[in-house]
Amino acid sequence: MKNIVIVLNGKGGVGKSFFAVQFVQYLKEKGILHVAIDTDNENSTLTRYHPEARFIDMEDTRQLDALFSATASADVVVVDGRAASTDIFLKYFKEIGLSEVLDQCETSLTLVVPINHEADSVDQLQRLVEELGSAARFVVIRNAAHSEKFTIYDNSEIRVHLRDTMGAREMDMPRLQDWLVEALNRENLTVGTGSRHAAFSLLDRQRLVNWQRRFQAAVDSWVDLVLPTPRASGNNVASVQVKGGNRA
Repeated sequence: MKNIVIVLNGKGGVGKSFFAVQFVQYLKEKGILHVAIDTDNENSTLTRYHPEARFIDMEDTRQLDALFSATASADVVVVDGRAASTDIFLKYFKEIGLSEVLDQCETSLTLVVPINHEADSVDQLQRLVEELGSAARFVVIRNAAHSEKFTIYDNSEIRVHLRDTMGAREMDMPRLQDWLVEALNRENLTVGTGSRHAAFSLLDRQRLVNWQRRFQAAVDSWVDLVLPTPRASGNNVASVQVKGGNRA
């Protein structure tokens, strides 16, 4: 069972690309075979930090077929969904008959939805759940970049529905100091590579190390959702094979 992971929220500035960049680095360091796909034709953040990532132009919706064709060469396909792309994805999923295609391809779809303290980000999450229902699995990323309080989401009906009915997972993404984010952007480094880079002082490298530990521990709590599911053969179940490297 392969998995397509789309980092998606129609609202800009909620940390989609930042999460996607760090998550792809996580997969690399864990040796999980994957393909990364960038859909942002203006900023192309994912390909800037991970040059091997593929790019698809969402203006040509047929190029989205690459999400499924990429599963031929990787266990996990990670897609950084650009801002204001919700409508494009939903229209595409309706066009192809998402549930049937996933069944035929023996593939799962997981939506990783970063949210912040603002109502708009939660509204976007609710729309995705209403439109896709059980066709997708959900991971909600509570991004503390601008606030550590998520009162609107925490008190929402959609949170109750996601956790109690749909088995969704949640993850807190800790805030990274502004000067470290700026330096990583300047050097085109992920948190992981920055923690070993001479551009940072000893103490700043240690700050990055500590942030990465917290990030990876949080991802560890739900990453089983997106790892390839072993197939059953008779009464024997094959073990999950974790492969090194990344194919683009």
